[in-house]
Amino acid sequence: MLSTQNPAILRSMRWIYLSPHFDDAVLSCGGLIWEQTHTGIPVEIWTICAGDPPPGALSAQATDLHAKWNSGSPLETVRLRRSEDQNAARRVGAATLHLPVPDCIYRRSQTGTLYYPEKVFLEQHPREQALTEQVTALLAERLTRHDTVVCPLTIGGHVDHRIVRAAAEKLERPLWYYADVPYVLNHPEELPNATKGLAPKIFFSSRQGTNAWQESILTYASQLSGLFADESEMRQKIQEYRQTNDGILLWEAEINS
Repeated sequence: MLSTQNPAILRSMRWIYLSPHFDDAVLSCGGLIWEQTHTGIPVEIWTICAGDPPPGALSAQATDLHAKWNSGSPLETVRLRRSEDQNAARRVGAATLHLPVPDCIYRRSQTGTLYYPEKVFLEQHPREQALTEQVTALLAERLTRHDTVVCPLTIGGHVDHRIVRAAAEKLERPLWYYADVPYVLNHPEELPNATKGLAPKIFFSSRQGTNAWQESILTYASQLSGLFADESEMRQKIQEYRQTNDGILLWEAEINS
C-alpha cells in the first residue's frame, strides 16, 4: 500500500481541472483552486481547446467574436488567450497545460468546411465524432492513477464543454464535476438535470480565496465584456455564487465496480 506521507506521492496527487476553453476552470472554480494550492495541493488546469487554428477564412461568428475580444488574427487571438490563461492560473497558484485541439469556432473538415459557422451551443457535429476519443487519449496518456480529475457539467450546452465531459467519462475513472460559470448563473434551472445521479459536496472558499478568484477572472481581459456587464457585476455574481453555496460546490461520481 502506498503511503500518503511519502513526499513524492503527495506531489503526484494532483487535482486536474479540465477546462474546455482558456477561462472555464478559473471562472468556475478559481476560489477552490486558490484554497487548494495554498494548502499545498498540486493543481493543474488543462485547457482542451487550446490549439492553433487551422488555416482558412473565419466565419461571421468568429469575426464578431474577435472584434469583441479586440484581438487580431486567429493565431494572435489564441496566443493572447493563452497568455491570459497563464496569468490567471498564476493568480490562483495553478500550473497550466494547453492541449492541441482548436476551439470549435475554428475547427473545419479536411476540405475546409467549418463545423460550427453560426452556433456553438449545440450537439457535436456528426463528422467530428472521433474528436471525443482523441481527447480521451490525450488525457489518458498524461494522467496518473493518483490524479483527481474535475470536468464541466456542461451547463449551457456549449459543444466544446459537451466534448470535454464525454471524453472525461470515457476515461472510466472516478470524476468530480463543476458547474460551468457563467452559464450556471444565467441558467440555474439546468443544474438539477445536469447533476442527476451525482453527489454534491461543498468546498470551503475564504474571503481571501474569493478575492483571488475575482482577480484571476479579471486577467481574462479579452473575455470579460462577453461574460459580465462589467467588473462590478462580475464581483457581485461571484460573491453571490459563493455565498449561495456557502463555498464552492462540486459533484462526485464514481465508476461502477
